[in-house]
Amino acid sequence: MTHPTPRIPVTADEQAVLADVTGMLARLLRDEYGLDDIGIGMRTTFNRDLELESIDLVTLAGLLQERYGDRINFAEFLAGMEFDEIIELTVGRLVEYVVTSLKAAEAS
Repeated sequence: MTHPTPRIPVTADEQAVLADVTGMLARLLRDEYGLDDIGIGMRTTFNRDLELESIDLVTLAGLLQERYGDRINFAEFLAGMEFDEIIELTVGRLVEYVVTSLKAAEAS
């Protein structure tokens, strides 16, 4: 009989979420583009700084789903934005969204 892997508790702490997201992006950049040692911080943009393409955002959405489950809906987050907002999207804005969503899930 197999036992499900216990879900790691996730806190709505900005630094912890930033570390999670930074790790996901570093993994994506390493696996997809062979890039290492990319500086990623709150002001880093997905388009201009990381040069991510739309397919990379789909991959990131999957990583976010894997880590946070149904508490985070990256597609819905992006759907609420204008094109220019998506182009200028920063890691910090994503981190703020994740923290807000986790706090909302904790309060439920």
